[in-house]
Amino acid sequence: MTPIDYLASSAAQAWHQRLAGLIQGADRSDLPRQLEQALAELVPMDTLILHAYQGRGRPRVVHDNYPPERRQRDIDPYLSRVYLLDPMFQAIESGQDSGTHRLRDLAPDRFESSEYYHHYYRGLGLKDEIGLFARVSDDTVMVLSLGFRTQSPPLTRRTVQALRHLTPIVEALLQRFWSWQRSAFEPQHQEVEPVDAAFSSFGQGVLTRREQDIVRLLLAGHSAKSAARELGISDGTVKVHRKHVYQRLQVTSQAELFRAFLDHVALISRQQRD
Repeated sequence: MTPIDYLASSAAQAWHQRLAGLIQGADRSDLPRQLEQALAELVPMDTLILHAYQGRGRPRVVHDNYPPERRQRDIDPYLSRVYLLDPMFQAIESGQDSGTHRLRDLAPDRFESSEYYHHYYRGLGLKDEIGLFARVSDDTVMVLSLGFRTQSPPLTRRTVQALRHLTPIVEALLQRFWSWQRSAFEPQHQEVEPVDAAFSSFGQGVLTRREQDIVRLLLAGHSAKSAARELGISDGTVKVHRKHVYQRLQVTSQAELFRAFLDHVALISRQQRD
């Protein structure tokens, strides 16, 4: 089918009418809801959440389709305790700010074996997730995340390619939306989020700087080999450091290490409240 044949089809007419409505409403507060409805007609997704990421601060939830009880169970713990371990957050920190990316392509090699995955992500019931990244200002990247649960039809290569073709449109819409609506999502004035402060200080005074770096990578789901690549050292050196970390923190497993980190987050949060 040639481009002119496609544009002359009834399917193209319906889509372009929908697109025209999105463009007309790009500066309105309900654009994310309209965008959700448009994407739902194309993609059999189960969950949708639009985050605004600004530096290492807590991501702002701009829009989601979670019912209240699932929002409290699934989104709140992510925002308050573990977002720094999220592969999509880490991708942004590494410079990723555009395009469409599957979680599996962003995640470290032992992501599904990590305590973050078992403690948080598995509870979402998702078997696949895809993020549409858009830099909407100098200091903000938005990610429109589509989730697919285990009972859903598989996310096909064709669907992923269609979303990649749509990404420039989504980016342009979100850029316009953010330029008009960002004041509604400005962060509260707090110097450092508890989880960020905990991430930086976990093991401080007990671990060396290198051991702290390794702990952060292990918590995010990197194997010793993957952590070694990230740090430019041998995997044998990582294993030696990991052994020292366990001894100094008096833990014997990844599960205990993760629980110790969450306890540290809780401690920092209490200190900031007091």
